Amino acid sequence: MLRNLLLAFIPIFVAVDALGVLPIFVSLTQGTSRLEKKRIIWQSMITAICLAVVFMFLGKAIFKFLGITIGDFMVAGGVILFCIAITDIINHDKKRRVPSNELGAVPLGVPLIVGPAVLTTALIIVQEYGLYPTLISIIVNVFLAGLLFSLSGALIKAIGDSGSKALSKVTSLLLAAIAVMMMRKGLMQITKGFNI
Repeated sequence: MLRNLLLAFIPIFVAVDALGVLPIFVSLTQGTSRLEKKRIIWQSMITAICLAVVFMFLGKAIFKFLGITIGDFMVAGGVILFCIAITDIINHDKKRRVPSNELGAVPLGVPLIVGPAVLTTALIIVQEYGLYPTLISIIVNVFLAGLLFSLSGALIKAIGDSGSKALSKVTSLLLAAIAVMMMRKGLMQITKGFNI
């Protein structure tokens, strides 16, 4: 059981990529109060865990019923992230491009914490290592991401206001690149289905 848990934990840890999402979280929550940030973190964690758990049980059936592939899912997630990134890059004022009451659910919970990579990985490893190790791995990794997000205030203090603004723009470019990568991988998956 412990071996399976460890083997399930590692690919989920890589797929969640909490360290990679941290700068994007800092950028998206810039200017929000400490209390609001805490609410956003909890919302993102709950959304991520709920989606991952539901997807583990119903993912294949839902996709099959709707005629959706993992590739379609990746392209859709990439388009959403790309729109958010472009809006942030051209937005010069401090207004958030995502309403704060939705920020925790989309894009933080889905598709940044639990996106196509995590969902696909979960579908694969649940068959390989079992339901409970996969479930525990997802929950622990989402909580690790939440813990990292809650410590982001120290990062802001360290880099200051101008550094925070610069980081915001850089991470918007990073987010756009992640979005393009998701769309590219999705399109590659879609084109695999065609006999060219």
